[in-house]
Amino acid sequence: MTADGAKRHLHIGFVSTRFAGTDGVSLETAKWAEVLERLGHRCFYFAGVSDRPQERTQVVPEAFFGHAAINAINRGAFEDEHPASEGSGPGGPEGSDLYDMYRLSISRRFRTFAMTGQIDALRDALKQSLYAFMAKFALDLLIAENALSLPMNIPLGLALTEFIAETGAPVIAHHHDFYWERQRFLVNCVGDYLRMAFPPDLPSIRHVVINSLAARELALRTGIAATIIPNVMDFDQPPGPPDACTADVREALGVTGDGLMFLQPTRVVQRKGIEHAIELTKRVGMGAKLVISHASGDEGHSYEKRVREYAALLGVPVNFEADIIRDKRGLSADGRRVYTLMDVYPAADLVTYPSTAEGFGNAFLEAVYFRRPLVVNNYSIFDVDIKPLGFRVIEFEGYITDETVGHVHQVLTDRQLAAEMVETNYRLARRYFSYNVLGRRLLTLLAELFGEDDTALWSAG
Repeated sequence: MTADGAKRHLHIGFVSTRFAGTDGVSLETAKWAEVLERLGHRCFYFAGVSDRPQERTQVVPEAFFGHAAINAINRGAFEDEHPASEGSGPGGPEGSDLYDMYRLSISRRFRTFAMTGQIDALRDALKQSLYAFMAKFALDLLIAENALSLPMNIPLGLALTEFIAETGAPVIAHHHDFYWERQRFLVNCVGDYLRMAFPPDLPSIRHVVINSLAARELALRTGIAATIIPNVMDFDQPPGPPDACTADVREALGVTGDGLMFLQPTRVVQRKGIEHAIELTKRVGMGAKLVISHASGDEGHSYEKRVREYAALLGVPVNFEADIIRDKRGLSADGRRVYTLMDVYPAADLVTYPSTAEGFGNAFLEAVYFRRPLVVNNYSIFDVDIKPLGFRVIEFEGYITDETVGHVHQVLTDRQLAAEMVETNYRLARRYFSYNVLGRRLLTLLAELFGEDDTALWSAG
């Protein structure tokens, strides 16, 4: 508590490579910021790309994982093949320093002197930018969003680690994914950096993970204890009724008449297991069409090609609708209406979530929020952290069976059963994955960092 008995209002700075769009980190950051601002604090942002309020944001292009220099470092660190035929290279015309660094890194197990120098230079520049960010907005606390767990931007992680070590700044490190959970990061030439900064073990950092398996693995590998804060949604504020904008959403997505719409609300990346959704659509029949909401993202396009070919092989109607499903409403380049994913969920008859691996499952919570029946592959986090709470879904274990198809038919034709399932799920999610849950756990972390006296009067009301 402050000297005059008033609540203490913190200036909190979020740091990541990107705060924009509908990726999980950007979405969860927005939820954390909303809850923290309800508690009376002010939030600011440091990133390479950002759609947050300009007056509260410091954009540093080198913080973005897609920046040319960062891309060159990542390819040199984590990829085996560096073909000279890529004439422009990842950083500019052939012959540039960045291209040479990329081309000469002939193995993921060894890095060049040039790469080390480039990492050091970018780390120093980003660290100076962090000092400026802290001073400009008079920050009391930093929240690192996946920047100290997944090495999408190695210089940024190193800069953050050194900044924290030099200043002792209070930090919450919010870890969504760790590098050891992704096969493409396991063989590399930057192991010293990964051990130093992904994540760092420093006294002023409080570590947060989004599931219990991550907490166990982090403790086993590093000895670091973490608080578990799952992904959340504002289940105390249910979605509003459809408006004029969404009246034609099914037609816009290519679903007409009495046909069923199965929604795959994810990016097109391999771990999403979209082949299962295609097979399910084929076997269920009933005039069902599969709608995929997102594009490939930052993991390449080869899997999307595979998905398109598989759908064509089975003769399954699949609509890839990333052009008209975005983070904000508007118009596409060709004049079509653009919807948000939140506009699309209510139009779905069934949500498919056949992922083989997830950090938690934002799409799972979104489907529950919009009271849609769900088909779920029993991925590990669902099995350990979600299913034991009593959620009712159409579940399968690694592959679609006749039982899976039969269960889908039953749910789609028995409205009372479907209603019971989605209402049970909403009630459980409100209990375990609401903003109130997030608010209580954030208050505990703030009390650890700033003392109980300062937080005793803070409340989510």
